[in-house]
Amino acid sequence: MKLASYNIQYGKGKDDRYDLNRIVAELGEPDLIALQEVETFTRRSGMVHQAEEIAARLPHMHWVYGPGIDLDASEVVDGHPVHRRRQFGNMVLSRWPILSSINHTLPKIALHSVFHLQRTLIETVIDAPSGPLRFCSIHLDHVSPDTRHDQVTYMMDILLRGHERGASAGGMANADWADATMPPQPMTAIVMGDMNFEPDGPEYTRLVGDLSQNHGRTVRAHGLADAWVLAGHDEAAGDTIPRDGRAARRIDHCFLTTDLAETVKEARIGEAAQGSDHQPIFVTLDRA
Repeated sequence: MKLASYNIQYGKGKDDRYDLNRIVAELGEPDLIALQEVETFTRRSGMVHQAEEIAARLPHMHWVYGPGIDLDASEVVDGHPVHRRRQFGNMVLSRWPILSSINHTLPKIALHSVFHLQRTLIETVIDAPSGPLRFCSIHLDHVSPDTRHDQVTYMMDILLRGHERGASAGGMANADWADATMPPQPMTAIVMGDMNFEPDGPEYTRLVGDLSQNHGRTVRAHGLADAWVLAGHDEAAGDTIPRDGRAARRIDHCFLTTDLAETVKEARIGEAAQGSDHQPIFVTLDRA
């Protein structure tokens, strides 16, 4: 199973050119894709629905889109409104059917004199050949550990306590819904995205455990693990948002429930990609 995640910066590359074809080419041919900063009907990116445009370039894949920002972009033509919404959010694409999706609104703190956006996590249940699993695309806040703290806690609850919340629909039989199969709620889960924190930050420790002098990270037996580290890399290595003249920063991550830990075979950064200010990340699992 091949996974990819890419903060596409609404298609704006390092050369300041907007090019969704380049974004899709840089993704390669993964089975599951998590995208962030996908927007709709915004002047800077050509007033197009980027989620639909990306999906059209990957016609073999199923997809869902979950905006955090939803603003009016309509206009009145000949006395009638042309309905359009300016949106900004996350996207999931899958080679296999997406049985269900939930777009979670993450906690947000109102800030004074700081540009700030509503962030979301889109949670999907994928009908993978080896069994259903949850695959999530997330974009955490960019401002500070303080504004990310509650978001990280919320993300952990979604991934590790999904059995308490259950599937998006289910429970007792309901004749009105008998024409549709209710989705499962597997505990196995993967979350990928731009999380805006580095491995030496408190958010990373909150997710994967404290750093023990004798034993390394205290990863919980029923917790989350970093696919990058499971693939054999040092947690401090890697650079997913390169800037000239400064140290590496790995802020785009793939975390997965520990029942998948032994399946991680490879994790890499698409260092040659030019389509965004971020670099895509790729993870391969020994699982179909």
